[in-house]
Amino acid sequence: MKKKDLEYFKKLLAERFQNLLAEASNTVSGMTGEKISFPDPTDRAALEADRNFTLRIRDRERKLIAKIREAIERIDNGTYGICESCGEEISIKRLKARPVTTQCIECKTKEEALENALGI
Repeated sequence: MKKKDLEYFKKLLAERFQNLLAEASNTVSGMTGEKISFPDPTDRAALEADRNFTLRIRDRERKLIAKIREAIERIDNGTYGICESCGEEISIKRLKARPVTTQCIECKTKEEALENALGI
């Protein structure tokens, strides 16, 4: 992969990393701020449902943050953009769609087909 492409992906990943951290920080400060009292149990239940949804999203983002860190490490050690299954280069088009990917589209398609066949 060209140095220019690696710099592009490193910058993209770093920006996404910072955005995710900022969103997580906003969520924490929003949930630990003022205490809201609801006389109506339905309103309280709606707030709790919204908070649970937000926490599920943040958990998914936490996992994405780990994948972004790993992708940046791969850029730094020279293995970014190389499929961990077959060793071939991952297309730039695929990396733009999913910069944290570790597999080329062919290997990922085979893996998903196998998972579906096994019911995983």
